[in-house]
Amino acid sequence: MFGSDEGPWNHSFRLEHKLGRRLKVVALIDPAIERATAVLQKKCDSFVVSAYQDTRVFKTLEDFVKNMSPRDRPRAIIIGSPPMYRGTSKPGRDLELQILQYFPGVAMFVEKPIATGPAEEIDDTFKIGNLIQESKTICSVGYMLRYLKAVQMMKQIIEENNLTVMTTIARYACAYQAIAKPDWWDKSKSYGPVIEQGTHFCDLSRYFGGEVDISTVQAHALEWDEAAGKLSKLSIDESKIPPDNRIPRVTSATWKYESGAVGSFSHVVALQGTNYSCELEVYADGYSLKLVNPYVQPVLHVRRPGDDQEQVFTFPDDDPFFSEISNFIDIIEDIEEDPDAGLILSSYDDAVRSYELTWAIREASERSRVSKKVSKETAAV
Repeated sequence: MFGSDEGPWNHSFRLEHKLGRRLKVVALIDPAIERATAVLQKKCDSFVVSAYQDTRVFKTLEDFVKNMSPRDRPRAIIIGSPPMYRGTSKPGRDLELQILQYFPGVAMFVEKPIATGPAEEIDDTFKIGNLIQESKTICSVGYMLRYLKAVQMMKQIIEENNLTVMTTIARYACAYQAIAKPDWWDKSKSYGPVIEQGTHFCDLSRYFGGEVDISTVQAHALEWDEAAGKLSKLSIDESKIPPDNRIPRVTSATWKYESGAVGSFSHVVALQGTNYSCELEVYADGYSLKLVNPYVQPVLHVRRPGDDQEQVFTFPDDDPFFSEISNFIDIIEDIEEDPDAGLILSSYDDAVRSYELTWAIREASERSRVSKKVSKETAAV
């Protein structure tokens, strides 16, 4: 909600920019009261004081409900809590249901991934999505890459030329040296890099390829205990993590879309330093669309029929975080009468399908590991 050292995930800045003096934050809800109070004080000491001067801090949503006055009823709720505390109907992990109960009709913005929990809970997460849809609650999920001007240009090229996507090829290589959170390296807590981090590119793949036939997902992984999986610049002590919970270094997956197209995704834990390396390629008859470096400075390479040379497009000062927040606010304020008004590009139900794909990839890679182990043991007998 207020940003971090790991990226530009600062929704408060975009809300302040979008709404100006109209922004009034009625409450910050965070179990870490002292941290929330410190953040609030910084805001009150800045030029955006008018948005936060009457803000109160509460430990739980229930505490806020008990102490709020009618004028405190929000028009929108931004959910930036860790994903393990939402996306289910289980007490303590049912934030969306609490909001639907206490604030029916109030719009929600939910960070991605939609949840992190055991795979058997995915059906429960789909039910949450259905409840949100049936209640007609405005809900946007933070897959901000969909809002990139480069991504929308790719969509426009596909639609204007009536193209059918043949394949999507995605690669996400993170700079592991800068990742110093022990929980990220423990798949019993973060549920692994594909679910927690690669989710953006799995979602973007679906955005172009369409619905995935989950039964076709296959994957392999390079594990931490294999010779090629040794890392020399870890910022955490991995020996403190139980061996079975340590994350893979590489996960590579393929699948079929319901259209018949083929998708592939590789997540790589290999780079040092701080910059990531990420690319998405989309192919259709006669066309190649390649998105490079979408997080920092997006570049789009386009090859069209009749010309073997690629066109290269850059998009200076594009801020997809602002675009997704701006569209969300416009929908709340009923600006959809404007034909040029923005749309919510990632619904809750759609985000659950991306979550389902990431879990399918993890499970397929783990099945592959078990199969390989059994084969080795059988051969040794």
